[in-house]
Amino acid sequence: MNKSISIAAVVPAAGVGARMGLNHPKQYLKINDKTILEHTLEKLAGVKQIDHTFVAISKDDAYFPELDIEHLGLSRVDGGKERADSVLNALKAMSANPPKWVLVHDAARPLVEPKDIEKLIAHCLSAGEGGILASKVKDTIKRGGQYSEETVPRDQLWQALTPQLFIFEELLHALDTALKSGAIITDEASAIELQGKPVRLVEGRSDNIKITTPEDHALACFLMSQQQKSS
Repeated sequence: MNKSISIAAVVPAAGVGARMGLNHPKQYLKINDKTILEHTLEKLAGVKQIDHTFVAISKDDAYFPELDIEHLGLSRVDGGKERADSVLNALKAMSANPPKWVLVHDAARPLVEPKDIEKLIAHCLSAGEGGILASKVKDTIKRGGQYSEETVPRDQLWQALTPQLFIFEELLHALDTALKSGAIITDEASAIELQGKPVRLVEGRSDNIKITTPEDHALACFLMSQQQKSS
């Protein structure tokens, strides 16, 4: 990998998916004849603007080598304890030949549409600043514990999705600084926000769901069948 890279993708895939109640990581659940991770990686491979993809995998992951993905030309890096650690490991792995931009996408979001990824890239590169795919909140939102204490206005509320796209140097610095300070980082945007940098909200499809529970997996299977029929 000696050529100049404009956009590199990172897929953090070192999680165990505890909420699925499985004896293996959730990214290896099947949707039709392929694993969730294979679907996700193939979606990214369909985006021409992405020059190379790095996948962060747990050191003791015995499932990844069994996937039929050699034709995708990926680079494997060691995953970390948390998502942010995995992404930072990937950034450090590419620092010898750094890209201009880094696009981070959840391993468990196989339903993302390449057109949405291309839309995010176009918006961010045109503005020269980072951004994320997001969908506007549709449901009524309540704040409270056991009881509803407040109805939260939703006109400016968004559900954060992935991919999330940022300038390489800015994301590397933001994640490194946040992790060293002990800040809670739930996505790349939260690290960038701590640096006072702008994060553009680019509207994407709301069916770009993250598979976290068995119910999500069942829904994803249905949605994937609909995608494949329409394509």
